[in-house]
Amino acid sequence: MGGQGPDWSRIHQTESPGFWSLLLAVFSVPYGMGSRFRLWSYSRGLFKRKILPGFVISVGNLTSGGTGKTPAVAMLARWALGKGYRVAILSRGYRGKYNDKVLEVSDGNSIKAGPMETGDEPYLLANKLSRIPLIISKRRYLAGLFAHEKFGCDFFILDDGFQHLELKRDLDIVLIDAENPFGNGHLLPQGPLREPVSQLARADAFILTRVGSHGHKAPDLLTGKFPSTPVFCANHMPSEIVFPCSNEAHEPGFIKGKPVLGFAGIARPELFRETLVGLGADVVYFKGFKDHYQFKSDDMHALIQAKKRVGARYILTTEKDWMRIASLDMVFPETAYLGVEFVLLSDHDRFFKIITDRVSEVTQAGQENDENSYQTHPGP
Repeated sequence: MGGQGPDWSRIHQTESPGFWSLLLAVFSVPYGMGSRFRLWSYSRGLFKRKILPGFVISVGNLTSGGTGKTPAVAMLARWALGKGYRVAILSRGYRGKYNDKVLEVSDGNSIKAGPMETGDEPYLLANKLSRIPLIISKRRYLAGLFAHEKFGCDFFILDDGFQHLELKRDLDIVLIDAENPFGNGHLLPQGPLREPVSQLARADAFILTRVGSHGHKAPDLLTGKFPSTPVFCANHMPSEIVFPCSNEAHEPGFIKGKPVLGFAGIARPELFRETLVGLGADVVYFKGFKDHYQFKSDDMHALIQAKKRVGARYILTTEKDWMRIASLDMVFPETAYLGVEFVLLSDHDRFFKIITDRVSEVTQAGQENDENSYQTHPGP
């Protein structure tokens, strides 16, 4: 696999008794102690949680990458906008090289920063969504205040927010990969877990992602340990084949029977290859890169040469990868990306009713607090 450094996505899927596994296990001990102390401190009120003026919903996971949060956030944001909520997306800008305390990625109409500053996911979301501001900050509370004061937003979606305990949220949605929910079951860095599995008790709903052929059955751990938490199933459905350089878009079936070269720099690139094969493409060559890999001109020249060598007609990648290569000073006339949509496979109405009911509860509680405050301090 291309890229530099360890292939963490593969390391985290296997249970190896070797030297490196033992070394990583040693480092997992202090990580686990720190994680538990942080959780305990917030639960006991030693660390105070910030409260934004509006409804806060988090879309997150328990593992490091690979559950498809970005399409889920886009789906939720579009739904909330359609319901008339004043929506903003708040992100930490993972791997973004911004230095400001708060960075406005998008005002809902135009993009204000590039992918190197923002990181992959915020830049992708900003390009996919209109009329929805996207703000990044290491402290999501500051991002939320910015969105509220500048745009009047009062419905905040935390992108990758399950572990961001500083900000109080009203609803926690946790995404879990249906095929491989918790990797090898260990905490970072030995495994993919950011927190112990027991912390799923904080979630208000689970969504099993990439269900596909894996069926609709929740892992026994979810149904056994968290029986009162609703479980939903979803999949990432191919929506279009986009050729950005020619501004063309086709149905996913466009590549059926055609020889293509595929590549991806995501947590599990093999999933992208499986998707292309599932669409009927003749994948004559495929190359996987590390997650969040920063593509260079040499990488793209090598892929173009490989395309000629193997007789591929098109080069296909993911939408997230395209956002990283678009800034290169190159022209890619036969390169396209596959757009995907996050689709709930069942209980669609029930899922959104959970959100609207909670919004009503929060709104009513806020009105009652205002009334109580007025009665206590009626003014002159």
